[in-house]
Amino acid sequence: MSLLLDESAQDLLFRQARTANTFTDEPVSDDQIQAIYDLVKFAPTSLNMQPLRIVLVRSPQARERLVSHMGEGNKPKTASAPLTAILAADTHFHDEFHRTFPHVPGVRDWFTGDDHARAETAKFNGALQVGYFILGVRAAGLYAGPMTGYDKAGINKEFFPDGEHEVLAVVNIGKPGENAWFARSPRLEYDDVVSTI
Repeated sequence: MSLLLDESAQDLLFRQARTANTFTDEPVSDDQIQAIYDLVKFAPTSLNMQPLRIVLVRSPQARERLVSHMGEGNKPKTASAPLTAILAADTHFHDEFHRTFPHVPGVRDWFTGDDHARAETAKFNGALQVGYFILGVRAAGLYAGPMTGYDKAGINKEFFPDGEHEVLAVVNIGKPGENAWFARSPRLEYDDVVSTI
């Protein structure tokens, strides 16, 4: 078995992958989302903390509540996508260490008492998992439309009133619709990004 992804898989995940801005009305099933999660859950996080929490917005009432907090340019996309996921970081991820990092019994205590550091750690590792989730959507043959243009405080209050979660991204998911793509934006070149010391 080769450890190198073939060119078509690399294209699917990266070179030819695009952010969709319109979608068909073909539904996205719970089984498809579970298959995506069952793939991306294996990607690494610090101390295997897994702070990502996913809220699937399916009902018309929930969709209306979410759309009211989206930026103007993102309202129509979110209103018409077949499925939208709110991706959030659980700032109380340390309560799951007995399941996710059981070989170090005292690890929960490392994150007790410093709410700011714990929240920052949750957001960083949750953001990693957002990236993995988008790649998982692509690997499943679907398209993702990730967005950060929204009223963050409004979404947190509306969907996470316990105060223990913080929205990281809202992602529309489905099959691309008509005029789904913007022109591809330029990327920085290797020499712009990489240095050797």
